[in-house]
Amino acid sequence: MTYDYLILGAGPAGLQLAALLERAGHDYLVLERGAGPGTFFTRFPRHRKLISINKVYTGYADPEMRLRMDWNSLLSDDPELLFTRYSERYFPAAEDLVRYLSDFAAATGAKVRYGTDVARVVRDADGFVLSDHNGQAWRCRRLVVATGVSQLNVPPIPGIETAERYDTFETDPKSFTDQRVLVIGKGNSGFETADALVETAAVIHVAGPHSIRMAWQTHYVGHLRAVNNNFLDTYQLKSQNAVLDGTIESIERRPEGGYRVIFRYARTVEALRELEYDRVIACTGFRFDASIFDESCRPALVIHDRFPEQTPAYESTTVPDLYFAGTLTQQRDFKRSTSGFIHGFRYGVRALHRILTTRYHGGGWPAAAVEPSPDAISDAIVARVNRSSALWQQFGVLGDVVTVNGDTALYHEEVPTAYVAEGGLGAARHTFVVTLEYGPDHDSVDPFDITVPRPAENDAANAHDASYLHPAVRYRRDDGHTAIHHLAENLENHWDLPTVHQQPLAIFVKECLAGDG
Repeated sequence: MTYDYLILGAGPAGLQLAALLERAGHDYLVLERGAGPGTFFTRFPRHRKLISINKVYTGYADPEMRLRMDWNSLLSDDPELLFTRYSERYFPAAEDLVRYLSDFAAATGAKVRYGTDVARVVRDADGFVLSDHNGQAWRCRRLVVATGVSQLNVPPIPGIETAERYDTFETDPKSFTDQRVLVIGKGNSGFETADALVETAAVIHVAGPHSIRMAWQTHYVGHLRAVNNNFLDTYQLKSQNAVLDGTIESIERRPEGGYRVIFRYARTVEALRELEYDRVIACTGFRFDASIFDESCRPALVIHDRFPEQTPAYESTTVPDLYFAGTLTQQRDFKRSTSGFIHGFRYGVRALHRILTTRYHGGGWPAAAVEPSPDAISDAIVARVNRSSALWQQFGVLGDVVTVNGDTALYHEEVPTAYVAEGGLGAARHTFVVTLEYGPDHDSVDPFDITVPRPAENDAANAHDASYLHPAVRYRRDDGHTAIHHLAENLENHWDLPTVHQQPLAIFVKECLAGDG
């Protein structure tokens, strides 16, 4: 049997795509090596607290608005399938997510074959052939990889193989009592680990080549989150712990026990220093495991070979009909938006489903007719930016698109902006792309101490100076003419003031459409 689609992995992304394919009546199967959904989250994060927020009480009745503050739910038409029903904790337990994913798979009827560990993927004239460890072959015309970043990223440091690893080390803090500990890695896994050891370890150093980047400054939620940064207090308030900027030149086990580490500081005249530790733990992130792919279909890798390279349609740049879903799609917006996380990639998966429907099943991107007048178009845009969760979560990555051809205007929701730029929606006389985005220098300034030449909040004339999240409308005419309009930022994220938001936008749309006259 040859399936239209095989999906590798029954994590959040694989289940999200399976639910969409199931509802559309398409031919697919999910292959999962684990015994149930969400196997990754049965082990990670190691200290069992998620950093994806779960805000149960928002003051909103609108389910779309509530999804802005719900970072764990997958998309469905069933109001019971919301993660907020599984926990009231703002940072919930990983076990709750595993339980939720199991229920989601059952409720949506996702077709999953568990306990199927794919060992090899090859390409033939009819598509892909997958072989599992039991010798069974699985065939498909199109393959979607939703395995996530399942392999520990091990940097090329001499001796790092002697260190303990984030994915396997003993997490009981008591085993570190009165010891000197080096944590390699300044991401959330590194600080999660350091924070867990503060009460028992004698000395903790967290080391990495780059300075810490705080998520509240960069707006990239994969940077250090406040929930994991209590360790910074112990450093700056001189409680024996430290954060080291520099490179680890080598790690060596000492005959008498412990480690000898050669460290090169980034910003001191002291070139090298020898440091001694009882324990060394590598918390250096994860990467895509491409080892199962035969040379006939091995995808090109980028970003230090950590991710598969993808087109704006989430397809491999080198292997046709090989697609990716979930955290792997962060290659498209690496450290700039939210495709690496459930609250971002759930919308990316829905976009992928629409792309597959368009390419292979005779469908088109869902669109609603809009009156082709400046007021009607601007009203539709304002209504969406004030409600959409997809544009809110996938800022700068997904956009609503209004196309105008003569007397016909169509409103398309949640389209990857790069897919639009590549012509994925086809040609149009007028195209408006609506996104939510931060100002260009938002990640290089202190968000708690922003000074701009002119106040931009609720100020239509100076909206282009906005640093905080705000709507932007980009226009392109088929003759190459372009323009952009920013809507003024607003503390409550309400972009519907008549004289500040609606009227200036309507004037902008009118001027753009006037190009036909």
